[in-house]
Amino acid sequence: MKTSTFYSTVDHIEQVSQNFLDISNFYNEATEDYAFWSKDFNMHFGYFSPWKTNLFKRDSMLNEMNRQVLNRLKLPLQKGLLADLGCGMGGTMRYALKRTKGLSAFGITLSEFQLTEGNKRLKNLKGTILRGNFNNTSFSSDSFDGAIAIESFCHSGHSNQSFKEAFRILKPGGSLIIADAFLKKDPEKLCYGGKLSYEKLCAHWSLERLGTIHQVVSELKEVGFTEVNVEDISFHVAPSVLHVPFAIVGFILKKIRGYGTLKKESLHNLKGSFYALLSGLHMKSFGYYIITCKK
Repeated sequence: MKTSTFYSTVDHIEQVSQNFLDISNFYNEATEDYAFWSKDFNMHFGYFSPWKTNLFKRDSMLNEMNRQVLNRLKLPLQKGLLADLGCGMGGTMRYALKRTKGLSAFGITLSEFQLTEGNKRLKNLKGTILRGNFNNTSFSSDSFDGAIAIESFCHSGHSNQSFKEAFRILKPGGSLIIADAFLKKDPEKLCYGGKLSYEKLCAHWSLERLGTIHQVVSELKEVGFTEVNVEDISFHVAPSVLHVPFAIVGFILKKIRGYGTLKKESLHNLKGSFYALLSGLHMKSFGYYIITCKK
């Protein structure tokens, strides 16, 4: 290996390690903020379904996103095993385990706070959160019936390594469901406003980058996934995104009334939420998708 290549590789490894440390620190300090966003600790946006969800009740839409994702998995009703890759506080796991009695689940998070508090909420359910990196888990190969990644793979830049690890741990015939925001065009082709929103979003939410949807689909197929199906659900997600400014104002007022102070991580979280809203307005550049694929 050439010396320049060696040092370039070392620098990349150090950068990746720092990124994961930043993510861990961010969620250790800011996770409690999500209690204001969702009483069920759903750390993602919602899915609006007419006649099924209430526009004015955020958790109604957030849990509908859980339902939409899990329905696409088509897990075995008896003795199914689910992996939640980037599970946060285990909100989706808890929803799944209460809904399907024969199901067991494991979640992965980098955050010690999420590990401790999330497992408390999974007590008496057949679910466990482990601390680790979803790009390199300790799970055996061919062990899960299904895997989900709801707004988590973006933290590693929708990396090919995330797809490879998900493929490895799934049983043959098992499904991976990704629900996340993606770019519709390459970053260098974004307009000034779209590029600014994108850069600020990544900076404040500790996102390495957002994958470009056509490139992500290509990489999933290269890894070995088949039946790759892409659904643009941006309009279903938009109503929950519109809750962002009200949630930001409400959270700040709550802190002021309680004579509390906003932590640095909370400020980053709030700013990231604001830029998520701005990004969503650039509909030619950003979209929210559910990707379904099989091993």
